[in-house]
Amino acid sequence: MKKSISLLEIIIVIVLLSLLYIILIPNNKINKLDEITNRLSLYLSYVRLKALIDNKYNDENVLWHKKRWTIKFFRCRESEGGIYFSIYSDKNLTGHPSIEDSLKDPLTNKNIYSSNFCKENIKNSKYVLLTKSFDIVDVNISCNETTSLGQLSFGANGKIFSKLSNYENESTEYEITDLCKIKLISKDNESKEIIIYPKSGFSEVENNK
Repeated sequence: MKKSISLLEIIIVIVLLSLLYIILIPNNKINKLDEITNRLSLYLSYVRLKALIDNKYNDENVLWHKKRWTIKFFRCRESEGGIYFSIYSDKNLTGHPSIEDSLKDPLTNKNIYSSNFCKENIKNSKYVLLTKSFDIVDVNISCNETTSLGQLSFGANGKIFSKLSNYENESTEYEITDLCKIKLISKDNESKEIIIYPKSGFSEVENNK
């Protein structure tokens, strides 16, 4: 047990150093699409690690699986337009994440969260506002099984799920068994993809070169 915890601590340090590196890169060295793709990839690694050490299993709650750590993409309300995402654990099983449910950015201590008003907020990470902050006009998740833009939920065993069942004792439903890709498309019609691997939940930015 001690060895596994130490390994996780090392991985978390690596992720934090990577986040710091991205933050300190001068603006003229990286474009918006690259910046948000790199940050989203790091957030995916972070939420995966969070799920590994924060097992939501509870044999007294038949819907425990709905509390799994999740990243979900949303459309802003029509008056605002655009796309955003939040990372959260639905503690109250409402299906609607709140700021109290959200994961915090380990460097800034800001919430990885937004409401559908999509307003900049000093309490929330700027990276969640994909359109407003980074000119992303569309998100395509190849393994999406929802009627919305899509989500990924992470289990304590490394497995990932395309959605979370609303029914009792269906904790293994919607497991992703094939390679999944998140494609970010900018207003200039440029795109970048992040690959998420089944069984482990590992992710990386796809190298198109």
